[in-house]
Amino acid sequence: MPAQSLELKVPPVALVLITAALMWLGAWSVPRLGFHVPGRFYIAGGVALVGALVSILGVVSFRRAKTTVNPMKPESTSSLVVAGIYRVTRNPMYLGFLLILLGWAAWLSNVLALLPIAGYVFYMTVFQIRPEERALDARFGPEFAAYKKQVRRWI
Repeated sequence: MPAQSLELKVPPVALVLITAALMWLGAWSVPRLGFHVPGRFYIAGGVALVGALVSILGVVSFRRAKTTVNPMKPESTSSLVVAGIYRVTRNPMYLGFLLILLGWAAWLSNVLALLPIAGYVFYMTVFQIRPEERALDARFGPEFAAYKKQVRRWI
């Protein structure tokens, strides 16, 4: 199966749920790899809360710009959003999901819970973000190229 066939196929929320389940499975299957995180409830909750806020700010910015929030159809984007949270990261929704997963990892406190996070970042970058960037480049050309030079993909 060619790598391109995986592009824009798995909705990001589904990928987060799959990643979270794999994290739990790893932590559950090998509890010996657990470690102590002082104040884990507060750390996990705080990181996840910041993640949710970052994601929500991304959605709000898209809604204000009256453009699609559907990550499976980036070609239907009607405007390039570069204000608000988009001045800090080009992908606040995906960054927010990553922070939520890091909060979950802190809660699980197990080395194996960290491994699927690397898979999430890889998959999102290769099969979701890069295809979205190609679509935005085709639609907005020099404007998107200038934006990419100013703002990093993740943080």
